[in-house]
Amino acid sequence: MKYHTINPELFTENRLRLLAQLKPNSLVVLNSNDIMPTNADGTMKFVQNSDLFYLSGIDQEESILLLFPDFPDESFREILFLRETSEEIAIWEGHKYTKDEATQTSGVERVMWTSQFEKTFFTLMAQAEHVYLNTNEHLRASVSVQTRDARFVEWCQQNYPLHQYQRLAPIMHQLRAIKSTHEIDLLQQACQITKDAFLRVLKFVQPGVMEYEIEAEYIHEFTRQRSRGFAYEPIIASGGNACVLHYLDNNQECKSGDLLLMDVGAEYANYNADMTRTIPVSGTFTDRQRAVYNAVLRVQREAMQLLRPGNIIKEYHKEVGKIMESELIGLGLLDRTDVKNQNEKQPLYRKYFMHGTSHHLGLDVHDVGNLYRKFEPGMVFTVEPGIYIREENMGIRLENNLVIREEGLTDLMGEIPIEADEIETLMNEK
Repeated sequence: MKYHTINPELFTENRLRLLAQLKPNSLVVLNSNDIMPTNADGTMKFVQNSDLFYLSGIDQEESILLLFPDFPDESFREILFLRETSEEIAIWEGHKYTKDEATQTSGVERVMWTSQFEKTFFTLMAQAEHVYLNTNEHLRASVSVQTRDARFVEWCQQNYPLHQYQRLAPIMHQLRAIKSTHEIDLLQQACQITKDAFLRVLKFVQPGVMEYEIEAEYIHEFTRQRSRGFAYEPIIASGGNACVLHYLDNNQECKSGDLLLMDVGAEYANYNADMTRTIPVSGTFTDRQRAVYNAVLRVQREAMQLLRPGNIIKEYHKEVGKIMESELIGLGLLDRTDVKNQNEKQPLYRKYFMHGTSHHLGLDVHDVGNLYRKFEPGMVFTVEPGIYIREENMGIRLENNLVIREEGLTDLMGEIPIEADEIETLMNEK
């Protein structure tokens, strides 16, 4: 791992929060993600299962965490299983956790090799009544490949058919939605790295550069600051490309007079930043571009004021839609009479603003959380309104990451330039 050591208190506290939610006499099982294949003997970069990392801090393949708070022998109430290393593995793949290192990372005292798992699991299952197994229940998940968790569910239920099985995902969604101070610090670090890369790009962009060259500037800065890289596939979209919401080609020339929309974020210690900024390729906004830009910025700032404890995402998005309607009327894109007579189930603003304004952020970019749960202090959301005018070859989106507090908001990207004048000044400094 490139990132600095994380205080194991984070993971110990997370486990305690989980244990408080369990039924009596329960066993919890979490598996690491697989290393996914590409072609021939190739593999993708390993990305840890977010729930396993949340509860252990272990960032290594073939790891398993067992939690059984009511087990009679206290030394078996938390067990971490790791892939046993060897000289050959060390030569080909590099260093793997020792047992002591795993304890220092996770706070779990009992660490065993995975070769001991089945025998140990049998011992624990003999005492367990409820078994909590993990599944990916994100509302937007599209899982076409069987995961390690899914394989384990099948194996476990086949070999132990009479236990009472429980879903772990709803509890994890509840817990992970509220970020601790340690987690917010890690998110802030990801945002700081993203800020430094954005400032670098402001000096680099000019007519004639390619979108992929800008992508390269970001990854250079991310990597040199201990980031694993992009938190998600970056969108570097110039001109009309910015009207393609998930544009990923990043292969066109940035031309004079165009705007450049960049939706990028650094990952740090598995926590993710999610920033969008839109800048003028030539270093100066036209009057029309500035008008639309400032409209988006006003929507973003008014949306932030709605991101407060007690609100819910559905009502929040509805209110943001009304704010956007007003701005689009002011820009001459919508007619006030047409808006008054519109079908409320198909609002006209959707022609120019067709996506949501906010989503949870954390260990996953679209982090887990219940859409029907009221906003609470400690939740972290993006705020990302946009206006996309295909007939004008213009797309503008602005996105910051916010922590909800009792007393207001903390903007994790509050120091990343966003005002049009500030963007122009920084781009034109020599």
